Amino acid sequence: MTEMLINMTDYMEFLLMGYPDDQVLQTLCAVLFFLIYLVALMGNFLIITLITIDQHLQSPMYFFLKNLSLIDICYISVTVPKSIMNSMTNTHSITFLGCVLQVFCVIFLAGTEFALLLVMSYDRYAAICFPLHYEAIMNRGACVQMVLAAWLSGCIYGSLHATGTFSVRFCGPNVVLQFFCDIPSLLRLACFGDQILEYVFIIASCCFAFMCFILMVISYVHIFIIILRIPSIQGRFKIFSTCIPHLTVVTLFLSSGFVAYLGSTAKSPSSLNLFMSVFYSLLPPSLNPVIYSLRNSDVKMALCNLLGKKMTTGL
Repeated sequence: MTEMLINMTDYMEFLLMGYPDDQVLQTLCAVLFFLIYLVALMGNFLIITLITIDQHLQSPMYFFLKNLSLIDICYISVTVPKSIMNSMTNTHSITFLGCVLQVFCVIFLAGTEFALLLVMSYDRYAAICFPLHYEAIMNRGACVQMVLAAWLSGCIYGSLHATGTFSVRFCGPNVVLQFFCDIPSLLRLACFGDQILEYVFIIASCCFAFMCFILMVISYVHIFIIILRIPSIQGRFKIFSTCIPHLTVVTLFLSSGFVAYLGSTAKSPSSLNLFMSVFYSLLPPSLNPVIYSLRNSDVKMALCNLLGKKMTTGL
């Protein structure tokens, strides 16, 4: 904590330099970010509204989906509004405390989303492999406890990485080659050898995340075994279609994180680096509502009912 306070006196702010140098390109990026941000907010708020008001969307799967939409709203709101404001005002600064909070919130929400995706895979496993005991396994109390555990694990995850990142001494210039404060860019500014604690946290968290991923894979192996035992092709597809949205969201989340990691290895800002950062930070929160809406007849029916009521009220 003392070292963090020392850093605060040396670095009162950081400069976020992930955007292209050209002001026209910066403006175009800001407009694009705003449009994607608007789509993400509308889509996720719509999912939350539909699940809250529609009585047919009160199952555990939709309870988890509502939490996923809440996470996505918070996640995209941590980085994008500040980035848009910096671009439009042609300023690139973020305070030391703001950078700490941004790192904590990004890791906190990403960790929570990963934990929630693991819970959602268990929900599909219980629904398909143990249909007769599903309501007992995924009762209301158990669902609330699993969601709280996901949020708590994300909070611990974010706290560890924020502490590990900002316990270092920063020796380089206060220029972050990214449009938000991310750990790889900040660690490049650290004095040689001071990153050991954060690297230990990164290795430990990667090992834990890999174990969770293996559990997710095991649950889907059991699901596929059950599906293959169904005699009719139509029956197989009907059961498997309930897993497609979750599998798509997991694939998008993990692949975007992998792509962002590759982008973080760049030593200078570039269009490719910016694209990778956008891919990781903006696309998953924007596409998750679309993925679950397009592949889910219940959500589409709830949306039609909502629009029908509004049209009837308007008439």
